[in-house]
Amino acid sequence: MTPHDWLWPGFLAFVAIILFFDLFVLHRRDHVISTREALQTVAGYVTLAMIFAVGVFFFGGKDRGAEFLTGYLIEQALSLDNIFVIALIFTYFKVPPEAQYRVLFYGIVGAILMRLSLIVPGVKLVDHFFFIGMALGALLIFSGFKMMTAGDEMIDPGESRVVRLLMRTGRVTTEYEGAKFLTRRNGLFYMTPLFVVLATVEVTDLIFAVDSIPAVLAISNDPFIVFSSNVFAVMGLRALFFVLSGMMRTFKHLKTGLSLVLMFIGLKMLLAHWIEIPSPLALTVTVFLIGASVVASIIARKREEQRAQT
Repeated sequence: MTPHDWLWPGFLAFVAIILFFDLFVLHRRDHVISTREALQTVAGYVTLAMIFAVGVFFFGGKDRGAEFLTGYLIEQALSLDNIFVIALIFTYFKVPPEAQYRVLFYGIVGAILMRLSLIVPGVKLVDHFFFIGMALGALLIFSGFKMMTAGDEMIDPGESRVVRLLMRTGRVTTEYEGAKFLTRRNGLFYMTPLFVVLATVEVTDLIFAVDSIPAVLAISNDPFIVFSSNVFAVMGLRALFFVLSGMMRTFKHLKTGLSLVLMFIGLKMLLAHWIEIPSPLALTVTVFLIGASVVASIIARKREEQRAQT
C-alpha cells in the first residue's frame, strides 16, 4: 500500500477524532457558548487548517497549496451568508441557547457527509465531460449575479417544505426537551422541535452547497483538495456562528464581494479549456475581493455612526 492510499482514510479518521473530541470532551455538557469560548474554538480550527495548508504546500507544491487555501477561503466566505440564515432559523424556532451548539454540530456532520457524496463524483464528471464544467461555470456566474441583485428580503423558515412535511406527520412535539432530537411517548417515537430545526439547517446547507461546491470544483481537479478545504471550513462554521451571528448586518458590502468571487470563479471555469488562470492568481483575486468588501463594510459602518452622532 502506497502513502497515497492512506490519504483518504487517514484524513477521514483525523476528522472523526477531531469531531469526537469537540463534542464529547470540550462540549460534553450542553451550555450557552460564550463569545470567548467561540473565538478560542475558531482559532483552534483555523490553526489546524493552516497547519494542514503548510503540509499541502510542502508535499503537493505551491499550486496545490494555493488551491487548498482558495477553496478554504471561498467556502468560509460563502458560509457567512449561511450563518445569517441559521441565525434566522434559531430565532424563528426559539431554540434554547444551550442546545444551539449541538444542532450545529450534527448539522456539520451532515454537511461533511453530503460533501463527501457530492465532491468525489463531481470532480470525475467535470474531468470527463466538458459541458458539465461549462454548465457549472455558467451556474456560478448566474448565482453571483443573482446574489448581487437580490434584495434583503427575510426568509420565513416556517414556510419551508421540509418544515411543513414534518409537521404533517403529526409526530412533532410542541415543546423542547433539552437537547433531545427524539422523545418517546406512549411507546412511540416523536420528533422534538429541535429535530425540525436540525432538518431545516441541513436543507439550508444543501442549498448553499449548490454555490460553494461548484466554486471549489472550479479551483481544483483534485477531489482530496476540494474535500479537505471544504471540511476544514465547515468544521469551524458552528463556532464562527456564535462569533458572527449578531454581527452580519455590519458587513453590508460582503454580499457584493462574494458575488464577484462567484462570477470570477465561474469565468475561470468557463475559460479553463482556453485560458488557464494560475492557482496563486485565483487565490490573490479571491483574497482581494473578500478583503475589500469587508474593509468597505467597516468604512461604511463608521460613516453611518458618524452621521448618527452629528
